[in-house]
Amino acid sequence: MSAIERFDRLFIGGEWVAPHAGTHIATIDPSTEDVWAEVASADETDVENAVAAARAAMRGPWGRTAPTQRGALIAKFADLVRRDAARLAEIESRDNGKPLRDTLGEVQRAADWLTFFAGAADKVNGDQIPYRPDALAYTRLEPVGVVVAILPWNSPISLASWKLGPGLAAGNAMILKPAEQTPASMVALAALALEAGFPAGVINVLPGDGAVGAALSAHPGVAKVSFTGSHDTAIRIMQSGSVNLKRCSFECGGKSPFIVFEDADFDKALSVATHSAFRSTGQSCSMASRIFVQRPLYERFAAELAGRAARIRPGAPFDPRTHIGPQTSAEQRDKTESYIALGRESGARVLAGGGRPAGLPKGYFVEPTVFADADNRSRIAQEEIFGPVTSVMPFDTEDEAIALANDTRYGLVGGLWTKDVSRAHRVAAQIESGLVSVNTFRPVHFMLPYGGYKMSGIGRENGFDAIRAFTETKTVVVDLSDAIPPDPFAD
Repeated sequence: MSAIERFDRLFIGGEWVAPHAGTHIATIDPSTEDVWAEVASADETDVENAVAAARAAMRGPWGRTAPTQRGALIAKFADLVRRDAARLAEIESRDNGKPLRDTLGEVQRAADWLTFFAGAADKVNGDQIPYRPDALAYTRLEPVGVVVAILPWNSPISLASWKLGPGLAAGNAMILKPAEQTPASMVALAALALEAGFPAGVINVLPGDGAVGAALSAHPGVAKVSFTGSHDTAIRIMQSGSVNLKRCSFECGGKSPFIVFEDADFDKALSVATHSAFRSTGQSCSMASRIFVQRPLYERFAAELAGRAARIRPGAPFDPRTHIGPQTSAEQRDKTESYIALGRESGARVLAGGGRPAGLPKGYFVEPTVFADADNRSRIAQEEIFGPVTSVMPFDTEDEAIALANDTRYGLVGGLWTKDVSRAHRVAAQIESGLVSVNTFRPVHFMLPYGGYKMSGIGRENGFDAIRAFTETKTVVVDLSDAIPPDPFAD
């Protein structure tokens, strides 16, 4: 085993600070089950210090930084992320087990996200309102203040850029709380923020356990929490954040419908379904986890999807032959295996996978698994598994497909495949999801608003909608009239 790397400082107020309690997180390489790094772990004292530093930045130089200058700092930050993409991707792969080609792509896209929002920083405009001829009325979009970004373990750098980009462009100070399983890449990212030249306290990084996230969520000095993760945690954040009516934006998972009508381009739909069901080892909120196929295509589609799933090669993240890596933790692997067992018990057919791959005695690996004939009300079809498991189910009519797609508490992503233009628009309008795609799936881009209906979240990330989520609207009215109003209380 190689030497354990140490990330033994927190980043608070522009400085590398020893954790108050002197504790560290041991982070495990999920492909080997060995500890590969130790990362400093914050406590409530560190939380107090980080919030104070962020508030001081808002009152100090960051609050006086011109929008164009903010954009220039974000652009420099993006360039540094591109420069160090290989190193950042290596850290991410060791932390969460994704193949290196995937994490490298994610880091490069994170730089693109930051570049987009760098260009938006001096375009955060209010509106002039024609309230009345003798008054000037306008709105200002002002930063909400100190923002806490609580990150998931599946794509830390990518999702950090989704929050840092609009948050910084709008002029907020940020505190990043990475997941306990994958803290190292945020410490590396903090070093680039320091090099970029952000004023002290604008970006702070606090690795730690759930108690750190809870303390940040409840802190009265924090104005907003942006969180990606489970809806159960989001509910707790809302409850603790009620102390000062925090602004909240949440992305909380999905159980995405992937609808294939009988007139679809079969080969294209099959290829996209395979990728969309198993990329990132199924550890994404927007997987094609419920695949509905119109009955004339059903058996063929299910069989060919299973054949493709069987050819997917799980393996170590640095092996160029690897298609997908391990689950990020033993806990997540065990959870996925428990759902596979539930699927079998419910009567669904296993067409591919269902076990651990041969030849990989160590690591949190699960075979890509395809169920057929699942009941849409069964737990494998209703609950987010977050593993390489998908269910294929038949339907007969368009109305049935829509009803099945919407029969879930989630509503993040949906997709449909058809050559009928009228059907495409008709069905898209009825799917209860924040993002609906036709003849493609999950086209995520920094220009496209992304977020969920129902239990999939609150608010939108990406696009200019994201910037508005990090601002407060202030209305200003200036009376231009010289007329003196009558005294309403005169005799």
